[in-house]
Amino acid sequence: VQLQASGGGLVQAGGSLRLSCVASGSDFSINAMNWHRQAPGKQRELVAGVTRDGTANYADSVKGRFTISRDNAKNTLYLQMNSLKPEDTSVYYCEADFIRHSDAGPTVWRSWGQGTLVTVSS
Repeated sequence: VQLQASGGGLVQAGGSLRLSCVASGSDFSINAMNWHRQAPGKQRELVAGVTRDGTANYADSVKGRFTISRDNAKNTLYLQMNSLKPEDTSVYYCEADFIRHSDAGPTVWRSWGQGTLVTVSS
């Protein structure tokens, strides 16, 4: 199972971008899905998360500007980013908690996407 993130790019302050993250593979279900980001010289931080039933939570720094959503039928996670600020410049990573059921019982694991760069110019 792999996660592939896309949608990053260069945008002016006040602009918008939409990130996507697709999970590919077979025989799995996905529980929580999250977006994280890491700016140069800083620690990775959780930006937003969404449960399988759509319950979302956000870092204070992005509340009211970012919207996380998912399409379970397409195994896809989204992050709509509006009113972007220069301080939002980071590499954005998607992450998901997977489950695979078998006769031996459930197997759970966490995977990360490769990251997509968002650059916001002032």
